[in-house]
Amino acid sequence: MPAPKVWVTGLTVGAIAAVTVLAVQADKGPHPTATAARPSASASAGASPAPSKSTAPAAVPEGSGTGRRVVYSLGQKRVWLVDASDAARRTFTVWPGTVSPDPGTYTVSSRNMATTGSDGVQIENIIYFAAKSGVSIAFSNAVDGSSPPPAEGKQTGGVRMRAADGAALWTFGETGTTVVVVE
Repeated sequence: MPAPKVWVTGLTVGAIAAVTVLAVQADKGPHPTATAARPSASASAGASPAPSKSTAPAAVPEGSGTGRRVVYSLGQKRVWLVDASDAARRTFTVWPGTVSPDPGTYTVSSRNMATTGSDGVQIENIIYFAAKSGVSIAFSNAVDGSSPPPAEGKQTGGVRMRAADGAALWTFGETGTTVVVVE
């Protein structure tokens, strides 16, 4: 009875190869974002535009301190990962929640690999650094890569970013890391 085992093994190997090829092709295609799923202009009227990659890196804001730190600009909706020599190692735009921290210096107080955000979205790379009006404020990214839709009537403290930026911040922002929030 070795023949049926050979057939089953061959079919299994063929199926795995086909799924792998399809997965690679799917990964090369366009990826959906929450902005494409919004039903109308009126539903997104108060929404922030999606973060975009700039051609020239934005300079680290003046007055954001010195040394190794995370800098978060409320006005620019941007984060910088700054090394000990004051060089920006990475910068990226973010989608802030409805509750923003006050400008000042904070410390990463805790981290969580994954959970469900207060908006019901599965999130990962959660880095808590502040609280305001009873709302915890943390950096994170949506597991599915989507941008958050506008929160209607909810207080959310999540500062969302793209998945690659969330992974970079997770590696950089260990517990105890300084976070400087500027206007």
